[in-house]
Parts: sequence; C-alpha cells; structure tokens
Amino acid sequence: MSLPTGNPKRVVLAYSGGLDTSVAIPWLIEQGYEVVAVVADVGQPGDLARAVARALSLGAVEARAVDARAEFVDDFVLPALKMNALYQGRYPLISALSRPLIARLLVEVAAETGAGAVAHGCTGKGNDQVRFEVALGALAPDLEVLAPVRDWGMNRSDTIDYARARSLPIETTKAHPFSIDENLWGRSIECGVLEDPWAAPPSDVYALTAEPAEAPAASDTDVSFSAGAPVALAGETLEPRSVIEVLGKLAGSYGFGRIDMIEDRLVGIKSREIYEVPAALSLITAHADLEALTLERAVAREKRRLEQVWATLVYEGLWYSPLREALDAFAQSTQESVTGDVRLRLSAGACLPTGRRSEHSLYRHSLATYDAADSFDHSDAQGFVHLWGLPTRGWAAPEGRGTDE
Repeated sequence: MSLPTGNPKRVVLAYSGGLDTSVAIPWLIEQGYEVVAVVADVGQPGDLARAVARALSLGAVEARAVDARAEFVDDFVLPALKMNALYQGRYPLISALSRPLIARLLVEVAAETGAGAVAHGCTGKGNDQVRFEVALGALAPDLEVLAPVRDWGMNRSDTIDYARARSLPIETTKAHPFSIDENLWGRSIECGVLEDPWAAPPSDVYALTAEPAEAPAASDTDVSFSAGAPVALAGETLEPRSVIEVLGKLAGSYGFGRIDMIEDRLVGIKSREIYEVPAALSLITAHADLEALTLERAVAREKRRLEQVWATLVYEGLWYSPLREALDAFAQSTQESVTGDVRLRLSAGACLPTGRRSEHSLYRHSLATYDAADSFDHSDAQGFVHLWGLPTRGWAAPEGRGTDE
C-alpha cells in the first residue's frame, strides 16, 4: 500500500532492545531524526515494558510494545508448519518468519504517527536486511527505509565501545558478544566464538534446551492435529500457541532441538549458525509423519518438493510474493486430511514418532500385512513388474547393456 508523505525526519525503528537497535536510537538522533521505537512481541522472553522504558531512556520520542503473538502463530508459523519448512533441510525459519510481520507493523505505526521513514537494525551481510526491505517495498514503497547498522561503519566491538562511551544501558559485552534473536518458534545465536566453525558451542549459548546427558528418562507424548494445525497435547485440547509453548519446554528438557549448521546466506556467504528449536522440530517431525499416513503418494511427493521451494522463498525474504501465496493455497488444499494423532518418544537429544493414527489414514492393514489376513493379489505383481521394467529393457537391449562380454 502507498502511504501519504509523512515527516521525513520521523522514523519508526524496529526495536529489539539488543545492542544494535539500542545504539541505533542515539545514532539516528545524532543524524537529526525523531525516533519512534516499536517492540514487536512475537513470543520472545524478557520484560518488554523494560525494553520500552529503555528505548525512551535512549531518547526515543515514543516507544511501544505491540502484542503480535496470535498474528505470528496464525499467519506465519502455522503456514510454515503445514509446509514442514526447513531451509537447507534443517533451519525452521525462526527470524525469516517474524520479519515480514514486523515490517507490516512498522508500516502501520508509520501511518499512525506520520513518520516518513522506517528503520531496522540489520547488518550489511545478513539476511534480515533483505527480508525487511523487500517486505517494506511490497507494503509501502513510498516509505524511506534506513539501515543505521549497515551505514554507520562500526564493527561489533566498535558498537560496544560507542555504547560504553555514552553510558548506554546495554548488556552485551566483548566477553559475551552473542547476537540472539528469539520468538515462539525458536532461538538463533551467532557471533563471538561461534564464528569459528571448528569450535564447539559453549554451554552458555543455550537457553531452551538442557544438556542431553542430563535428560530425564524417555517418555511418550501424543500430539493431535486438525487440518494440519496442532490442537492438543497428551489428550489436552490447547490453542496452537499453547501446544508450541508446552511441547517446546518438554522437548527442550530432553536436549532436543539443537542445530549447529553451516548456512548458505542469501548474500552469498557461508555462516555458522546455532539454533534452538525444540518446539519447531518436534512439531514438524510429528506433522510430516502424519502426512505420510494421510496424503496420497503423488501429492505427498510433490509437496515434499515444494516444501523446499517454500522454505527457500521465505528464507530469501519473498514472503509478500505471488508464488508464496500460490504455494500456501496448494498446501492448504492438502491439509484437510492431516487430522489425527502422532505419538512422539522423547529421549536424550532425540524425538522420534512411534505411532500415528487418523480417520483419513490411507494405510490398509489387509493390503500391508503378510499374515493370513492378506488381501493383496500377488498374481498381479508379475505383470506389473514386467510392464514397469519395459522401458529399461528396451533401453538396454540394443547395446546389450548389463550383459557380460
């Protein structure tokens, strides 16, 4: 959408309360801007009221927290779950899912406050700058977009020095320089010692998962889905957000959900990323298992292919795109039958499906069994195999391929 021209010196900043966006407020003020700070509540921990107060203490003319948790789950997390979305087959798109929502909130607050610009706290070699700016370009192309962290030319140590020199209230230190982003779907950690791909992550980078060696005895829990959305846990009916929160804590207590990977960033570099995603990985594991029971073979095969397309599309910042909308329509058409229960066994560092059931199950015991109840007509198999292999025999015959000289 296009916004009327606002105050060119008023900027709405996506504020997290971390090092970069905290420094961004006084830095923008020094450039002559009035700053309106917006904290989007997408399920991250911490006292958001404190973050709002910090933004005001840093000089923002206005600061607010927006509760976007329900919108985040309904409009972003559930579509990702229904597509079993894992970038490079591993990363559940934690930050990639929240950025288009935060961009939408920035546009709404800019319209309300008469701001002529919005700003984010992304660096010049990260993915999030693309996600924010492409989303903002789709939603409000007339808004100016500022990227102070990309523009100010300071490295992370310089930024810490800048904050210390001005007595800014930050918690990041050179001894603990991790950059952390968290929401309901999981937690990402980078920087510091993690930039050495050979170095094992120190134990203090983890917050959502226990050490697997300290996990309790293995246990089972049932996850129930209705049309692809999680609706109950261990027989207790819950809202999807509550399933995410409760299952995340349970799986995390077993040390499940840690990812240590080399990731291909959109800007063309490889980076070492640490993720904690106990809820995301356990729910995707259960959801994909239920789909294996309920989706017809050709649909399931094509959906698996399109899941990678969807994950890459969203990772690369193209949430607001016709292809993502078309893929979501395809995914939704497959989900009505994805209703049922999956039993998950949780043990040290692991989460494995051990049972599944659905009223839409395509599994037929009489066809699958090898006992006396077998109803499969074995006499059909010889003709099937003969016809199935006909193209291969035709290809091999002229050259005598596959035969000994």
